[in-house]
Amino acid sequence: MADFVDDVQIDSLLNKLHRLQGELIDEADSLKQAAQPVKLDQQSFGRVSRGEALQQQSIAKANLAQCQERIQQIDDALRKIDNENYGYCEACGEKIAVSRLIAKPESSFCLECQDKQEQNK
Repeated sequence: MADFVDDVQIDSLLNKLHRLQGELIDEADSLKQAAQPVKLDQQSFGRVSRGEALQQQSIAKANLAQCQERIQQIDDALRKIDNENYGYCEACGEKIAVSRLIAKPESSFCLECQDKQEQNK
């Protein structure tokens, strides 16, 4: 396999990005419902149930934020494909390995720069 994406691989990755985008939008819509404010009606919920509902709401909000971040990354990748600069690391400018793009097509960084980013967090 080549070190960099060719036109056939770009088409395949484009399809994968669109599919992922659709799945994540559906998931985000579902999570928005789960993240709605919990009504703390004493009659409807016991003390434990209210706590569980608030915890589920908090988890849904965190998952929604992650989902929205990934949707943004996919939008950025699609824009890069349109601009013909897809597959280049935003940090070092080097080509991102095909294997990385196949595994995570919305990748903006090569593996080395991604590792550096995560270590700096």
